[in-house]
Amino acid sequence: MNRLDVIKEVSKILGTKTEAAQAVEATFDTIRAALQRGEKVVISNFGTFRVKERRERQGRNPRTGKSVSVPPRRGVRFKASRNLLDSGD
Repeated sequence: MNRLDVIKEVSKILGTKTEAAQAVEATFDTIRAALQRGEKVVISNFGTFRVKERRERQGRNPRTGKSVSVPPRRGVRFKASRNLLDSGD
């Protein structure tokens, strides 16, 4: 399922694709902004998004085998709620 599929499903509830697109975009923008500020985003019965800081490390170029320095960076981690995982039964 991609963004357009989500918009289609939301439009079944809201009535129009325009309203659904605005609602989905506003939701994603809100989550994105919170993560950029370093905040944890918890959505009940769905899961938790958090920012993970990765420190600098030594990597290896797969072509040459030469060691390279991988700079520090930030990434997003998602942990599914137990309710989300158990709902498939």
